[in-house]
Amino acid sequence: MDSTGNVVLLVFRLLGSLALLMYGMKTMSDALQKMAGPQLRHVLGAMTTNRFTGMLTGVTVTAAVQSSTATTVMTVSFVSAGLLTLAQAISVIMGANIGTTLTAWIMSAGFSFNITDFVYPAFFIAIILIYSKRRRVVGDFLYGIAFMFLGLGTLRQTGIDMNLGEQEAVLNFFSSFDPHSFVTTITFLLIGGVLTMCVQSSAAVMAITMILCSSGVLPIYQGIALVMGENIGTTVTSNIVALSAGTQARRAAFAHMFFNLFGVCWILIVFQPFVNMVCSLVGYDVTMTKEAVGHDAFLANAAKLSFVLAAFHTCFNLVNTGILIWFIPQIEKLVCKVIKSTKDADEEDTRLRYISGGLMKTPEISVLQAQKEIGLFGTRIQRMYGMVRDLFDYSIKNPAEMDKNERADFDKLYERIAKYEGISDNMEIEIAKYLEQVSDAHLSDETKAKIRQMMREISEIESIGDACYNLARTMHRKQESGKVFTEQQGKDLKQMMQLTDDALTQMNHVMNGRKEDHSIKDTFRIENEINALRDKLKARNIEAINNHQYDYAVGTMYTDLVGECEKLGDYVVNVVEARYGQ
Repeated sequence: MDSTGNVVLLVFRLLGSLALLMYGMKTMSDALQKMAGPQLRHVLGAMTTNRFTGMLTGVTVTAAVQSSTATTVMTVSFVSAGLLTLAQAISVIMGANIGTTLTAWIMSAGFSFNITDFVYPAFFIAIILIYSKRRRVVGDFLYGIAFMFLGLGTLRQTGIDMNLGEQEAVLNFFSSFDPHSFVTTITFLLIGGVLTMCVQSSAAVMAITMILCSSGVLPIYQGIALVMGENIGTTVTSNIVALSAGTQARRAAFAHMFFNLFGVCWILIVFQPFVNMVCSLVGYDVTMTKEAVGHDAFLANAAKLSFVLAAFHTCFNLVNTGILIWFIPQIEKLVCKVIKSTKDADEEDTRLRYISGGLMKTPEISVLQAQKEIGLFGTRIQRMYGMVRDLFDYSIKNPAEMDKNERADFDKLYERIAKYEGISDNMEIEIAKYLEQVSDAHLSDETKAKIRQMMREISEIESIGDACYNLARTMHRKQESGKVFTEQQGKDLKQMMQLTDDALTQMNHVMNGRKEDHSIKDTFRIENEINALRDKLKARNIEAINNHQYDYAVGTMYTDLVGECEKLGDYVVNVVEARYGQ
């Protein structure tokens, strides 16, 4: 094969091994989140009492799941749900930046010795575990590790085969840059940022940098500039993604970008002394040249560069966090000034808040996002029921005695309720579509069961919306007919509607909190009270009609309202039972 063919083959090997590395890391991260997803979410919620525990939580969770993106997404969803403050989220994101440096250490180890010998036994064990239902997630984890190490091993061998240290064109290109020039540092910083935005993987750019440095082609100063650019490039990507998300998501993404930009600014001031210090920690000789010591000694020294890059990445993030962790309140104020909250012109803004940006990178987190959206769905339905209660306050008045403004307010409120009924239908459809997309992924049995429960939840919540609209239609029909409820009927219906509101409040406590903090018995207690009151009011209605206290038409509308409230209570019970998996 001619030299051109060899170059093409090597380029394809390089691209293929990068793809293997990225696929392996994603598979490993997904599997880890399946194994520990709920526990990690609870850790994030419970261990962020102050900035230091928040930072340590970010380090721990990110090191465990090998994905700073996953940690950031979980954190942002908690901020949007009000479970974490923005300040706590910033501390967690700082910790995530430290935790993600573990990836660089794993990669540097992969470049130091040939690990492909261990890959094939790992593949064999992983395949056996994947076909075992109980151990399938562990198999996925091993499968991801095997692919990651296969990618690293292939990358290492490709770097050796490319023999970059002997390629005059490559050597001349990099030697044309003055390693001590500030302009060179900025140039490579920009290259690193652009590459990361294009490849959408900071790990891939880190791997390329390690190949170039360990082969002796790329001086360490330019290599570290690439790593700094990669830190900025990955935050630009997250900010672009956050543009379609809510205000808090944009603020968290901007805080992440500010954190890394600030770090790059101060490191540029002390660039060479800081890099020299890291090199001395690892034992790399910055001053060594090939001409002075010979080819073999030079390459042996260059082989330490992958560890220098990993050490720099860790030291940079540790020092940056050590500086900025004391200024989290100020960072929070800055972020809020730059990204102001958008106040909707109408409180009926009904855009999906948590899942409007599409599927998350990991299905387990997509399920969390969907659960938050369902909690919001329940809150909006209770808002709709609040409008129904306001409408009832108008409907117990004598239609003939209502002035023009009151009738206009009644009609406007009825139209808003009708609009909300359409909104509830749309929310059910959109959330169901999202859950169907998530269910196409490779999920744990626990997550599949959770998705089935959530499908049932949205169906029952939508039925509550229908019941609210039916109540409003009955009230509208009563006003159109000119009929009047007695004072006792008004009191009875208010009592029934209050109980129904209590049921909805209890449902939303369960939906938006941890189900362990509530008891399903509270929902059943309220439901029993609603049923008992319904039976009592129906018996009283028959007696009142027989005693000619009001006519049959008024009695029918009265029992329709009582019956619809009782139905609504049944739907609430169904939602809570679905949440508890019953």
